[in-house]
Amino acid sequence: MKITQIKTTPLLVPYKKPYHWAKGIIHGAGVVLVEVHTDDGLVGIGESIATPSASAIESYLKIAKEICIGRSPFENTRLMGECYHAMFQALGTCSAPRFSGQVLAGLEMALWDVMGKSTGRAVHELLGGAVRDKIDYFGFPQGATAEEVAAEAHEMAQAGCDVIYFKVGRGDALDLEIARQVRQAVGPDKRLRMDPNESWSPVRALRMLRKMAEFDIDMVEQPTNAESISALAQVRNRSPIAIAADQLVFTPHNAYDVCREKAADLIVLGLHETGGIARFRKVAHIAEAADIDICIHGLYETGITTVAAHQAAATLSNLDDGNQYMNHLLKWDIVKSPNLSLQNGSLPVLGGPGLGIELDPEAVARAAEAHIREAEGNA
Repeated sequence: MKITQIKTTPLLVPYKKPYHWAKGIIHGAGVVLVEVHTDDGLVGIGESIATPSASAIESYLKIAKEICIGRSPFENTRLMGECYHAMFQALGTCSAPRFSGQVLAGLEMALWDVMGKSTGRAVHELLGGAVRDKIDYFGFPQGATAEEVAAEAHEMAQAGCDVIYFKVGRGDALDLEIARQVRQAVGPDKRLRMDPNESWSPVRALRMLRKMAEFDIDMVEQPTNAESISALAQVRNRSPIAIAADQLVFTPHNAYDVCREKAADLIVLGLHETGGIARFRKVAHIAEAADIDICIHGLYETGITTVAAHQAAATLSNLDDGNQYMNHLLKWDIVKSPNLSLQNGSLPVLGGPGLGIELDPEAVARAAEAHIREAEGNA
């Protein structure tokens, strides 16, 4: 079996409401759909995050196409290594393992999808099999105000989410008010997590964490700048609340350093940071050796990433019981099946073959049109 074509399509799926976080407001999920075609008629599906520019991501993927055409999808790991070398190392211009992960993740997961379809097996079976029957996700309420966030948090708690996660880093007074109202809305038994997205210095982080402890916060994600392991370790060593690393960990080397420095109680990890399924699991296994759990991270993605991360995470013994879920933000999804609606905050382990995804052609076309309209509006 050989790869005959790799097709890329920029897409934009709007959000139901604006997504508020420490760095601003986001209105939709921009991705590049990656379709890997083979000489026996199989098509593997993946997606790469399209920020900051879909055309820029497509330009890099064009180089990757030239490397992959005529090769076997079962050379996945070798192909990813050759793509990284050609795109970021061979000319001596830069070494960019973080950005390359964003570029190549969609291609890597599409190759896994082809391999699974070729063998008639779900991706998690190719990886050694699932070690659980379901994966639990946290409720992720949105809103411009504390009242709006708390109202959604209440709905999600009532729907069965045991862990509620919300964004902070939007100003100390607003952050504290959001925490107060969310705790009041969900009651004393739900676990609360919050994410300042690198917005706090160590001093400010410790001040805020002492105040936030009043609301029985389960975990705070990446409060300090992701360039500094020592800043996170400084906070973690003095914090009354558990600390998670997120933007600090993209590569296996990052994971090793965080574990060695004892800088985090939990590592938040996604396919678009690590560059796909294989390195996602490699990083998770490094964390496992340090007795640290990992939590699935979500970005501005569609159900393709939800399914791919779900397949990989099903094989991990150190997976956390509150993982990030982004599908509820979308006005519509381009994935027709499987059904990705949470039931009591969970999804069962998904079947195959491959990733087990069926796309909705009409939804894909709408998302392609939405991308074109946005691109024309920004021209």
